[in-house]
Amino acid sequence: MSARTGRALAAVMERVAVTGSEVGVRFPLYADPADGRWTTTGRGSWTGGFWAGLLWLRARYTGAGPDRRAAAACTARLEPWIGADTATRGLIFWYGTAAAGDDAEAAALRDRAAGACRSACDPELGILPWGNALGGPRLLARVDAVPGTVPLLAGAGADGAAAAASHLQRHLDLCLGRPGDGAPWFRPALGFDAATGRWRPCAEPLPGWSRGPAWLLLAVADALLRPAVATAGSAQLTDAAALLVERGGLLTGCPVPPADSDRPDGPLDTSAAAITAVALLKLSRTPGPRAEQYALRAGEILDHLTRSHLTGDDGPRPAGMLLDGCYDAAHHLAVRHELVWGDFFLALALSALHGLVDITRV
Repeated sequence: MSARTGRALAAVMERVAVTGSEVGVRFPLYADPADGRWTTTGRGSWTGGFWAGLLWLRARYTGAGPDRRAAAACTARLEPWIGADTATRGLIFWYGTAAAGDDAEAAALRDRAAGACRSACDPELGILPWGNALGGPRLLARVDAVPGTVPLLAGAGADGAAAAASHLQRHLDLCLGRPGDGAPWFRPALGFDAATGRWRPCAEPLPGWSRGPAWLLLAVADALLRPAVATAGSAQLTDAAALLVERGGLLTGCPVPPADSDRPDGPLDTSAAAITAVALLKLSRTPGPRAEQYALRAGEILDHLTRSHLTGDDGPRPAGMLLDGCYDAAHHLAVRHELVWGDFFLALALSALHGLVDITRV
C-alpha cells in the first residue's frame, strides 16, 4: 500500500482519538466543516454502531489496552437498542461489533441482537420491518434496513440465514425496477398498505438518494460472501450487483456522487462514496469476471476521497475529517459535513488495504 494511504489512515485514526476526547460517553453524529465540532446524541440513534466500530478499528490500529477498553465500553452502551423496534439494529450491532475480533462481550451482544432481529422478522412480508423506534410508519421496506442486517441475521443459525436471504431478496424485488415495468429503476423506500396488500413507493428518501444504491450494493456483497445466505441465488445476486453499479453509475464518472442524483449541482455525499468503496472491495473478493474492475474502482474512490476531501494537518481544522458528507439534502441537514458513518467506512476500507481487518468479515 502507498505511503499516502498510510498517512490517511493515521490521520483518520488520530481523528477518532480527538473525537473520543470531545464527545465522552455521547455518540458523534456529524461535525461542522468549519471547526470540526460534533453534534452528538446520548443513545447513539441508528449511527451508534459506527462510532463503536471506529473505536474498534482504532484499537486494532494501535494495539493499546486503553483503546480496546474504550471500544468495549462504547459497545456496551449500545445494549438498550437490542429490544428496539427498528431494522437499523443491523447497522447498530453489526458494525458496532464486527471489528471487535475475539472480544467475548461484543460477540455476545451481537448474538443477542441477531436473535432479537430474527424473532422480529415478518414471515408473510418476508422482511424485518423498518419498525417504529425512530418514528414514522412501521411497515416499511428501506434499503438502509438491509446492510448490516444481512450479516447479522446470517450469524443466527440456519433460520437466521434463511431470514437474511428473504429480507435481502424482498428488498431487491421491491427496490429495483425491472425493464419494461414502467417503474423507476431504483426505489429506496416503500410502505405496505394493509388495506390493499400492496407496497407503494414513499416520498422520502428521494428516488435520487445517492446512499440508496450504495447501501443495497453493500448488502448484496455481504450476501455473496456468505454461502448460507446466497444459496442457489448467487447468480441473481451477482446480476443485482452489476445492475446497481451500472445504473447507479458507481463505476464511472466522479468518484463522489451528488447527494441527490436529480440535483447534480447540489451537495455531494462522500459517505455514499465511502460505502461504495467498501462494497466494491467486498465484491472484488467474490468470484466473477468483474472482481478486478471492482477493486480498481474502489482504489480510485479511496484515492479521490483521501486527496480531495480529507483534511490534513496544515489548516485550522483537525486532521482526518472526511468532509462533504450529506446527512439529508431534502431537509438541508448537515449537507457538507463530516459524518460518523462516512468516517467509519473510509476507515474500514483503509484498514482493509493495510491488513488490519479482513474486509470479508466486517
